[in-house]
Amino acid sequence: MGSSKKTWFHSQSMGNPTNINMRELDSQRLGGSNRLRDNRYDLFKTFSGKLERQISNLRGVSQEINDILGTNASEPTKVPKVYRFFDALEGPELDRLKDSEQPLLPEDKKWPFLLRFPISAFGICLGLSSQANLYKNLAMSAPTVFLHVPLQINLVLWIISVSVLAILSIIYLLKVIFYFEAVRREYHHPIRVNFFFAPFIACLLCVLSLPPSILKSPPSQLWYVLMTPFIILELKIYGQWMSSGQRQLSKVANPSNHLSIVGNFVGALLGATMGLKEGPVFFYAVGLLHSVILFVTLYQRLPTNETLPKELHPVFFLFVAAPSAATMAWAKISGEFGYPSRMTYFIAMFLYAALATRLNFFRGFRFSLAWWAYTYPMTGAAIATVRYSIEVNNAITRTLSVVLSIISTLTVTGLLLTTMFHAWVLHDLFPNDISIAITHKPSIKINMDLGNDDKVDLESGDSGDSLDSETTESIFFNK
Repeated sequence: MGSSKKTWFHSQSMGNPTNINMRELDSQRLGGSNRLRDNRYDLFKTFSGKLERQISNLRGVSQEINDILGTNASEPTKVPKVYRFFDALEGPELDRLKDSEQPLLPEDKKWPFLLRFPISAFGICLGLSSQANLYKNLAMSAPTVFLHVPLQINLVLWIISVSVLAILSIIYLLKVIFYFEAVRREYHHPIRVNFFFAPFIACLLCVLSLPPSILKSPPSQLWYVLMTPFIILELKIYGQWMSSGQRQLSKVANPSNHLSIVGNFVGALLGATMGLKEGPVFFYAVGLLHSVILFVTLYQRLPTNETLPKELHPVFFLFVAAPSAATMAWAKISGEFGYPSRMTYFIAMFLYAALATRLNFFRGFRFSLAWWAYTYPMTGAAIATVRYSIEVNNAITRTLSVVLSIISTLTVTGLLLTTMFHAWVLHDLFPNDISIAITHKPSIKINMDLGNDDKVDLESGDSGDSLDSETTESIFFNK
C-alpha cells in the first residue's frame, strides 16, 4: 500500500457516527488486541451481559460494527438455538468448532479454568460410585462369596467417590456463581443438558453403595431430598421432548439422553431399598415409559434427527444402562427376580453383546471425558448379573458375574489412569470449551482488500451469501 489509508464506519441507526481506524479493527479481529480478547471473558460472567451492553453504549461502539466483528456484548445473553449447536459444532459431544464459524472467545489462549470445566466431568462420579456399589454387591452376595472380596474395597471406593463428587460439585458451583452465562449455554446444549442429571445420579449411587460400617440403613427422608431436584429437572426436559419446538425428541435424540432416564430406575431402586412403596413405583413407571420412547426414536434414526458424530458412538453403551438399572429396581420393588426383571436383564445382556462386538466403535477417536460414559453401563450390567446369579445360581451365571465385573473394573482403572495422565502430565484434560463460545447466529466473515480499488468483500460465514442491504448500507468508506 503506497499511502496510508483510513476507513471510517458510520452507524446510521445509532445517530452518533463512530470513527474507527480500519487497521486497528482488523488487528483486533485477528487477535492483535489482547485487551479486547481478554474482556470477552467478562461476557460469560453472572449478570454481566446487561452491564457490558451499557459500557459498550457509553463508549460509543456501534452495534452494527459489533455484530460484524463478532464482539457483540449481548451475545451471551442470547443463548444459541438448538440448531445452531448442530450447525456450528462437530466432534465428540459437539465440542469442536467448524471451520466456517468464529468463536466469541480466543482459541489461541487458555481460558479461565471455570470456563473450561464442563458439566460432563460428572461422568467420572458415575463411574467411581457405581464401582463402589459393584464391590459392595460382590462382597455381600452369596454366589460371589468364593471370591472373598473384602468390604474394605467398597469403603475405599466410596470415600474416593464421595470426595471426587464433592470436589467437582464445589468447582461447578463456583462456575454457576461466577460464570452463570456459560452454565446457561451448557444447559441449552443438546448433549450437555443430559449431564445435568449426572450429579444427582451419582448422589443416589453413593447412598446405594454406602458401606455397612458407616450406616446400615439411611433415613428415607434422604430419598425425598435427592429426588426433588431430579423430578424438577425431569419435568422440564421431558416437557421439551413432547413439545413441537426445536427440542422435541425426534430432533435432539442422542444416546446421552439415557442419563435423564437412568436416574428414574436408580431412584426407584434406592427408594425400594429404604422400604418406600409408591414413590419407587412412580419413578419406575416414568422411566419405563420414556426409555421405550427413546429406544424406538434412536433405533428409527428419523430423518428429522441430527446426525451424530462418529466419536459419540461409544456412548451407545448407555443403551445398556437403562435396562440394567430397571432390572434391579423392579426386583427390589417386587421382592423377587421375576419375569419383568428377567426380561429387562436379557435385553441388557443382548444390547451389551451387540455393542461389544462392534469393535469399529472404538477406533479413530481421541480421549475425552465422554469415555466415562462406558463405565456406568458396564458396571450396571455386572451388578445386574450378580443379582441374577442369586436367583439362578450355577457355574455359568457365576462365571458371567466375574467376567463382567473384571471388564468393568479394568475399564474404570484404565480410564482413571488415562484421565490422570491427561490432567497432570499432558495438561490437556480441560481444553477450551469452545461449545459454549458459539454465536447465537451464524458468524460473519469479513475479507478486506484495501488496495488500489479499495474493495471490501463481506460474506456470511455459514452460507457465503452477501450481507443484507440494511447492514451493507450502514457502512460507508471514505478516504
